[in-house]
Amino acid sequence: MTTNGFRTTVLTNIGTLVTNDPSLGEGKLGVLRDAAVVFDAGVVVWVGNSTDAPAADIGQDIGGRAVIPGFVESHSHLVFGGERAEEFAARMAGEKYAAGGIRNTIEATRRSTEDELRANVRRLLDESLRSGSTTVECKTGYGQNTESELRSTLIAGQFTDEVTLLAAHVPPPEFAGRADDYVAMACDEMIPTCAPHAKWIDVFCERGAFNREQAHAVLSAGVAAGLIPRVHGNQLGEGPGVQLAVEMGAASVDHVTYVTADDIDALAQSSTVATLLPGADFSTRNKYPDARALLDAGVTVALGADCNPGTCYTTSLPFCIAVAVRDMHMTPAEAVWSATAGGAQALQRTDIGTLSIGTRADAISLDAPSYLHLAYRPGVPLVRDVWKNGQLTTTY
Repeated sequence: MTTNGFRTTVLTNIGTLVTNDPSLGEGKLGVLRDAAVVFDAGVVVWVGNSTDAPAADIGQDIGGRAVIPGFVESHSHLVFGGERAEEFAARMAGEKYAAGGIRNTIEATRRSTEDELRANVRRLLDESLRSGSTTVECKTGYGQNTESELRSTLIAGQFTDEVTLLAAHVPPPEFAGRADDYVAMACDEMIPTCAPHAKWIDVFCERGAFNREQAHAVLSAGVAAGLIPRVHGNQLGEGPGVQLAVEMGAASVDHVTYVTADDIDALAQSSTVATLLPGADFSTRNKYPDARALLDAGVTVALGADCNPGTCYTTSLPFCIAVAVRDMHMTPAEAVWSATAGGAQALQRTDIGTLSIGTRADAISLDAPSYLHLAYRPGVPLVRDVWKNGQLTTTY
């Protein structure tokens, strides 16, 4: 069944197949039992009952295990130097998290060589892939000057098309007390220089970082340079981040931990995705977002791992799914959808996060009969096989 020079692959005897296409199966997850799926030239070309599966060049009997779309990690900070384990230990001993710890990573990142930064990104992406993330967005934000941010942007672009210029994370040490001056530099110099190598523009709109007016200026400069806005907002307290994201037509607003009824209503009436990052709240002993209120209001919710050295040093979306179900009152189906199709929507992608005809052949099999086990068996490495672009793979 080789076509166009590509070898086709059929996965059969799938106990539970999550397609995220309600036209193909049961519920919002489009679940099929005793299913099969065929990959050709990196895309899905057939989905149906295992007994009806067409022949293919490569056949793999899944043995009754579950298959789901590859996770879509829509929020990560992978270009950095150093680590902050001592800071984590201090938080566990009772010290409250503040955004200023980011400056420690800025200094370590600036000191790191390109080879060191590149090796760290590859290591974390390989780790992500082993836990099932087949698409990973990658932010800059630990350089915070034009030279370092350009370097970070170029390194991220060697691994993913989903590069985010986090032009305003926090004011770096040399701009302490001069956030307006930093914003002017970012808008006039950094963004025009880095924008050709990125897709997204992001800003940390939060106390201790940047206020509404400063964040608006950064996002506006990014949009003028052809980038699409995203926002870090409402992580440490109620604030303007959610409303600014909706006003700017941002693809997503991420964290969304402290929100008002007006914030939820604004999100529900917009196309902006609320990306929840339970790993960060776990690691900072922050309160968890009210996922139930967001979902019940009709807000589109994504789940991200938020891998970074300061507040969430994990690449595991299965871990985040378990936390979201246990502590954020999401159902297992909602959490799995949010970590796959929800992440895709946060990246404005329709070719990933779903296993339906014509979508990218990114899938994972679980050492379990159902996706329910991702929450039912927390901490267990259930991801067995990972297909990226239809190819069985173990490294990014």
